[in-house]
Order: sequence, then structure tokens, then C-alpha cells
Amino acid sequence: MSGIYIHIPFCKQACSYCDFYFLTRQQLREPFVKSLIDEIISYKESIDAAEPVETIYLGGGTPSLLNERQLSSIFSALDEVFNLQPVEVTMELNPDDVTADYLQMIRNLGIQRASMGIQSFHSDILTFMHRAHTREEALIALELLQKTDFPSFTADLIYGNPGQTMRMLEEDIRQLLAFNPPHISAYSLTVEPNTRLGKQVDLGRMSPPEDEEVTAHFDLVRELLEEAGILQYEVSNYAKQGREAVHNSNYWSHKNYLGFGPSAHSFRWDGDKAMRWKNRPDIKTYLEGNPEKYRDEEEHLDLHTLAEERIMLGLRTKTGVSMDILSHEYQYSFSKKQLEWIEGQIRKGTFNRDDHYLRMTPDGLKISDLLVVDLLSKG
Repeated sequence: MSGIYIHIPFCKQACSYCDFYFLTRQQLREPFVKSLIDEIISYKESIDAAEPVETIYLGGGTPSLLNERQLSSIFSALDEVFNLQPVEVTMELNPDDVTADYLQMIRNLGIQRASMGIQSFHSDILTFMHRAHTREEALIALELLQKTDFPSFTADLIYGNPGQTMRMLEEDIRQLLAFNPPHISAYSLTVEPNTRLGKQVDLGRMSPPEDEEVTAHFDLVRELLEEAGILQYEVSNYAKQGREAVHNSNYWSHKNYLGFGPSAHSFRWDGDKAMRWKNRPDIKTYLEGNPEKYRDEEEHLDLHTLAEERIMLGLRTKTGVSMDILSHEYQYSFSKKQLEWIEGQIRKGTFNRDDHYLRMTPDGLKISDLLVVDLLSKG
């Protein structure tokens, strides 16, 4: 097993675009932590307990709403149960929670990579997103990361917002670059059903930007970040050389991971058996403290399904997908129709192939999801 993900489902308020499972009832934090520890301890005699754990990721929700005692008890439980050999321990932070003392505290607990949800420095965009932090709080948080010499961090930006001009996006990018980030995740705004944003779109109160505008934003992000030496290594992720996210990269290569907390996903592949499961997105069930009842969805995956997943995930990355790995580990080879389609895409400039790897060009990455669907439909 390579990774552990812990979902902390508490937020101060709901962001307009977010469809992750979250709660605003802060009084449940303490009983949640107790149930989380119970879930972790339930793995003490499992086969997962002996396997080295390379990465730990605390996401949410808002993990930075937890205090030192709560976080310390979680890490103590992890250390008691698992064979921790971490090369990367990441925690998501909201800018409005960050203080110098808090950064020092989490660093003392072994967290050496902060993931900061900046999204934008423009107040009107932050208001549209219904973010809890202000521009000033984002700037202060980034300054504190520098002043406290925090080992590493990544920051999120969201582009393709209604009313967001190219100039506004450029200002956001250049403002963030002033803090010399080793890693940036930049996401196109996605309208999800059952979110505040999704309901506004359904009611006709707002319209997302046209595809051409979003593509222009994508190009600007890549251009400005690459000028600063922060290179795209996945559709939405950019890093200085050697500072790529280990935890997420392991997801993309089908390494095993465990998810703890309501709505968290897990994946295990041993030999010819692969399984993915998900905890119920239900705090009431979780607080009952019976880990055997947490699982909501359990899916057994055959090699063909895994191969298509590996193609989909791999083609979103700069590395691409190895045809040798597809053949040896997944017993998968492209059909004649797929190979003909790939050759056509190479001529169009969206794909290239060398050293047994198939990958997308920068132009291909702009429309990676559409291209992957088209490729797999010809299998």
C-alpha cells in the first residue's frame, strides 16, 4: 500500500462549486475524530498494516479546522497501526485558518507539505465562489509559509469563472508566482449538479464561459507557469522539477491506497484481484463507530476495466501511458481500429509516440477527456 487519504468533512461554509461531502456542524468535530481513530485502529490486524505507507494526505472539507490535540491523536493512531515510511505528508489548509503557530504545530506533527486553497486573489471572484477567506488572508497565509520556512507547499487556482478576464487571471497567476511556489494546481471551473453553482445555472441566473474562453485561460496558465519554470506534468498540475505530487501520482499509476472518513475511497490490487470501495457519505453512520458498516460502494475490477482506467489517467499526464505496461500488467493491447485512430491523431498533432509510450501533446491535453473517450470507444 502506498498511500493513506483522510477525509476531514468540516467546512465553515459551502463553496458554490464544491460537490465534496462536507458538514458545517462544528460541534461534531470531536466525536468525528474519535470515530476516525476507531476506523484506523480497525485495520490493526489487516494485511494493509504491514505494507509501507509512502504518502499521507489530509483533505476535505477543511482539515485546518482541527486543533493540535485532534491532529496529534490521528497521527498517533496511524503510527500505531501502519508501517509509516512517508516521503510526503500533505495537509489542505484554508488561508483564513493559517497562523505562524499553526504552521509550526503541523510541521512538528510531521506534515511537510501544505496544500493551500487560494483559488483567486480577486475579491469579486472569491465572493462568487462563496469562499470563507479574503484576498488579504490569502496573501498573509502565503507570506507566513515563506517566513516560517515551511518545507513545501502547493496552491490551487480556479480559472474559467464567469466574468473572469484574461487580465484578471494573469494578475492571479503573477501574484501567486511572487511567492515562488514549487507546485500549483490550476482547475477549470466545473459546474456540478446539486451545488449552489449548479442550481444557479439550472435556473438561468448565470452562464459558464464559452469553451473558447476556457481554452484561452488554460493556455495562459500553462504559458505563464512554464515561463517561471513550473512545468505541466498533468492536465491540472504544474511543478518545478522534482516537486511533483507523489500522492496524486500514485493514484494515477494504480498503487494501493486506503481512505478514512465519510465518503473516502480506497483501492487495492493484488495479483489478478482488484477492488475499489467507498465509505458512506453519512456522518450519522460514521459516528456510530462501527467500521464494518461504513462501506457504501464496493466494486470488483477486471483487467480490462483497470487497463482503460490506466489509459485515461496516464494520458492526462506528461509521461503518458506505457504500452509495455499495458501489455504485461494489464494484458491489454490497442486494437487495429485504435491504432489507426492514434496515427490519425499523431498527424493532427494531438498525440505522439516514442519509446513504447503514448502521450498527448500540449494541444491534446486541452481536450484530453474528449480524446480519451474517443480512443476507448474504438476498442
